[in-house]
Amino acid sequence: MTASAAQPKALFEEIQENLSKFPHCVLLTRVGQFYESYFDQAIEVSRLLNIKLTTRKWNKQFIPMCGFPLVHIDKQLKVLVQQNQRFVAMCEEFPRYRSSGEKDFDRRVVRVITPGTLIDESFLNQYENNYLLAINAPIDVPLDDSVDPQQYPIGLAWIDVSTGEFFSKYSDSESLRDDIARIGPREVVLHKDFDGRPTHPIFVALGEERNLISYAAPSDSFTRLSPVASAQDASGTDEKFVTNDTTDVIDVTDEVLEPGASRRSAVYTAEEGSAITLLTAYLEANLLEHMPALSYPDQDNGGNRMYMDSHTIKALEIRENITEGGTTGSLLSVIKRTVSSSGTRLLARWLCSPSTSITEIEARQSLVEFFCSRSYFREDLVGALAKLEDASRIVQKFILGRGDTSDLLAVHTTIKTWSHLKLRIERERLLEAQERGENFSPDEWSSLDSLMARFSDLDELGRRIGSAVEKTDVDTDDADEPDESVSEDEVEDAEPAFFKWRYGPSKWVIKPEFSETLQMLHINLRRLLREKEDLEARLQMDYDAPSLGLRSSPGFGMHVHLARAKRDHRRINEDPNFVAINTTTTTRSYVYQEWSLLGSQIFETSMALLAAEKEAFETLRSEVNGHAASLRRNARIMDELDVTLAFANLAMEMKFVKPTFSEETIYNVTHGRHPTVELGLLTSGKVFTPNSLEMNPATRLHIITGPNMAGKSTLLRQTALIAVLAQTGSFVPADSANLGIVDKLFSRVGAKDDLFHNRSTFMVEMLETAEILRRATPKSLVIMDEVGRGTTVNDGLAIAYATVHHLVTQNRCRALFATHFHELSDMLGYSEQTSLSSTFESVSFLCTDVDETEAGRFTYSYRVRPGVNRDSHGLKVALLAGMPQQALIVAGNALEILKSRRGEDLSPSQFQT
Repeated sequence: MTASAAQPKALFEEIQENLSKFPHCVLLTRVGQFYESYFDQAIEVSRLLNIKLTTRKWNKQFIPMCGFPLVHIDKQLKVLVQQNQRFVAMCEEFPRYRSSGEKDFDRRVVRVITPGTLIDESFLNQYENNYLLAINAPIDVPLDDSVDPQQYPIGLAWIDVSTGEFFSKYSDSESLRDDIARIGPREVVLHKDFDGRPTHPIFVALGEERNLISYAAPSDSFTRLSPVASAQDASGTDEKFVTNDTTDVIDVTDEVLEPGASRRSAVYTAEEGSAITLLTAYLEANLLEHMPALSYPDQDNGGNRMYMDSHTIKALEIRENITEGGTTGSLLSVIKRTVSSSGTRLLARWLCSPSTSITEIEARQSLVEFFCSRSYFREDLVGALAKLEDASRIVQKFILGRGDTSDLLAVHTTIKTWSHLKLRIERERLLEAQERGENFSPDEWSSLDSLMARFSDLDELGRRIGSAVEKTDVDTDDADEPDESVSEDEVEDAEPAFFKWRYGPSKWVIKPEFSETLQMLHINLRRLLREKEDLEARLQMDYDAPSLGLRSSPGFGMHVHLARAKRDHRRINEDPNFVAINTTTTTRSYVYQEWSLLGSQIFETSMALLAAEKEAFETLRSEVNGHAASLRRNARIMDELDVTLAFANLAMEMKFVKPTFSEETIYNVTHGRHPTVELGLLTSGKVFTPNSLEMNPATRLHIITGPNMAGKSTLLRQTALIAVLAQTGSFVPADSANLGIVDKLFSRVGAKDDLFHNRSTFMVEMLETAEILRRATPKSLVIMDEVGRGTTVNDGLAIAYATVHHLVTQNRCRALFATHFHELSDMLGYSEQTSLSSTFESVSFLCTDVDETEAGRFTYSYRVRPGVNRDSHGLKVALLAGMPQQALIVAGNALEILKSRRGEDLSPSQFQT
């Protein structure tokens, strides 16, 4: 690494100073074309990145050192930040040119990169939000037996720094784990006072979700939120304030609004305000020079969203596969038909927070239905959406003070695509009106018209960018590389701008017509470049030196270069105006005054052009930031369009139907299917067996019995997933569906032990069951599988009966209860004639079967029927699993004895064969 071979003493002093300022971070220092690590940190960095560890001499001693080229920064940050969860302080260098022409550097840490504060890193998942969550909770929570430690208020604030989406929520300790599971943060921030208090109850929820925890120390003063447009609702322009005081709510009502500005609700609870302040402090401490003006947090009060606890989100595999991890096999991966990354992020949020507003659901449904009936129009819109850039993240990059001209062009292209898409919608409406004449119904277009009515016209901004930014096929990175004939010594540490003049006007990215200053500088540069070409040609002719070239480098300044010195040097050596400064085996370099003067003019003009382009870029970036509200609003509209188009494509492809909704607590589905299982079967050439299910006030709880592997768990999960899909606005996998709104969805299926927290499988089951019984309401939907199976038969039966009793008499919710305890049906008063309970009027019984043939073969019917199946056929599953034949014979004999002597005392002699 020649770039760091001879660094001044000041560099190491700067490094030591930054290490003391950021002791919790890995410090990467920019030195020329490398990022380098020094002292003890270099040992760790070299190990984590698997790069060579070397030494540098400083202060008469050798210190550890390692480094890597600039081009590898994203790859190495992925290893440090994402894979190893290290915090990385980025120390950049800023060149200064003295009046003498010499160059030195200012170096400072401009940003600390953490897992929750990623901006535009290449490893940032474009299909997922990258949330940073701040949690405000009381430090001192009573732990004695007289006070329930789980009941205390909590404030939440979370932000995706890469998109600017910012939310707050008033919560409580009982809901914290579920909120964390729904938000899915990459990093959690707590007040610094929690550090060193591992017994605090809040760490139980955080520990279960395996969250990365950081700490911050906010100031006691209020945090002022700049009136930057919200990523979700850009309609408001008033300012909001949050404080750390102890009032119940914070209501901003006295601020002065700008003329024409509208007022929005500005009420946060004290807990929310403290969480927002905590989050802001953490962002300021880490984003540093990239700290944006924050938008208003959108309050996520959960009032119109289906509640799903953490167990349910995981058990139903809504976002990721619970067995293998990742999205493959999840509900999201199976139904995803979105074509934009931001649309996919919105789809994931909708799936984890389905709506409970029938008005909102039906508005989405009407769009889906509208697109289902217009296949060609749907295809055209999908094709246009596929061309869109991720506008939300690009706008946020500009607000964070980042971005480049390629991002400006992306904004220009996006606005152009938006305009074409809006025009395509208008033309389709007009064509349809012409074709259908009197039969044309404007009401069919009302849902799309309502969505597009919020769309902002940004054509002027698009034209402004398009007329200002030069589209070029020149590869910027390649163009910045020096000529191959230039020696390594000449180009060492070369700044790209230093060589920019050698490539002419095609290298510039802002069109000269953007301003008079740029036009004049381009005219001057072209004139100087012509003079340079003329001088070079004249010198080649006068001195008979075809390999002569006029060059520039930081090491030699403006100089004359002979690529073939042995052939071309004779006449030049005879001229005293050429002063030799460097000689190699094949080349020679000279100082020539006329070129030094001309080259200096070219360099100064190039630098002036760079400054003018930078100023022009900042002007354009400010204009984009000024339209951030409209850009984000349009991007959100496109995301909704993408999701609803995806729902339409899904419905047509998988034969989904539109569900209807009722205010009653019902669930009536005809021939429902499990979307994930069905797709898996279709992929392997098999057909899914659908099942119908009816729940209403008269039969709101079903006891489901039947063999292992006969589809009980599939029925439970598909029932829940159909409710989730329906309340996101999607059509559902069924022949018909009439549903009542589900306010809370609970699942107790597939429990496993949690040895880390000293919990057995049965303990996990009981914790989940207890939570359901405490929180389910009459509008909730509960699916429960095998409650009580983790203990003795009598204990398990007692717990199962108590659970059903509580669901029926106290919660009064819709529920499916699958069990192998067929004795439970007798305890509940099962009637063979009606398949209903004689004890509880709202309990009915369903079962699945095994179909056996005379040849001893069997198949699973997967079809649910009324009744109770008193045989679990566990030995058939053992046969399928490949258990040895002799073991199966012994098991069969033992089973017969157990059935014949039920209730009697058993002895080992009875089982000997």
